[in-house]
Amino acid sequence: MKRIEAPTLEEAYKNAAEALKCSVTEIKYEIIQYPSTGLMGLFKKPAIIVAVKKVVVTDTQQEMEKPLVSVQEEEPVETPVTEPALQPKEEGSTKPKNRVSREILDKELITKKKDKVLDSFFDSNEVPSDRDKAAPTIVSDFKDDRDTPENRALSQEIESKLVKLMEISCFQIDTVEVDVFNGTAHIFIDGEDAALLIGKEGYRYNALSYMLFNWINAHYNLYINLEIAEFIQDQEEMIANYLVPIIEHINEKGRGKTKPLDGILVQIALEQLRATFPNKYVAIKTGRDGKKFIIVNNFNSKKNV
Repeated sequence: MKRIEAPTLEEAYKNAAEALKCSVTEIKYEIIQYPSTGLMGLFKKPAIIVAVKKVVVTDTQQEMEKPLVSVQEEEPVETPVTEPALQPKEEGSTKPKNRVSREILDKELITKKKDKVLDSFFDSNEVPSDRDKAAPTIVSDFKDDRDTPENRALSQEIESKLVKLMEISCFQIDTVEVDVFNGTAHIFIDGEDAALLIGKEGYRYNALSYMLFNWINAHYNLYINLEIAEFIQDQEEMIANYLVPIIEHINEKGRGKTKPLDGILVQIALEQLRATFPNKYVAIKTGRDGKKFIIVNNFNSKKNV
């Protein structure tokens, strides 16, 4: 698994392919951060992805094991095999067979582990057991550490700085609350000009979210969850209604995709679809026009939607 950082997503894909020594079509990736040109050269941020090489298990796996057998036969130390039914003439031929079987078993175990890593990488939720049904997300597995002295101090420090920022801005904001826990700064902002701070179609919200993330992540190594008034809640409800027919289509056909989505809507739709289809491959794709949409497919499918 490689973490790749580049000015654009295209360069990130290319660098990931070079780092993994494969073609771009042979990698699976997750977009951690989208690139942004910033404002007049300020707050520019690169594209960040996490990529792994696809693991393909074929029927020629046993043929690939032959070089391993020849190498191990040259080793001076061999593990003795004791079986009561062995005959002296068959001893030389039985040991390589046992080594071949052990190598195949080891290879299968390694392949299964790699497949499990890929599945958990693109879908953090495995098939839930009765014990885990009450905790469908990764975040719920962490203990709430907001009451620790360190997180309380971080909450107060970040909140005081955000209050000063809002005071010198042109927006009438009277509520700024920050709560730090589980590695994330949860920020709530509200006031008379909350709608103006969000902007048309959430453009100002996206810009403010990017700026706050670049500051807080660089100085405090924290992620952020920004809520202005009830903007995120409204967007989640809107996306949930939009996804209803798409989910029905996926249940019938086994695959599907969304229309191009902007800004925070992509991430909201991604989270909701992954929660709905924990056993499918759900990822963000970028079209030729640069717009982003989400596909839902089976993990074992060789051809994406």
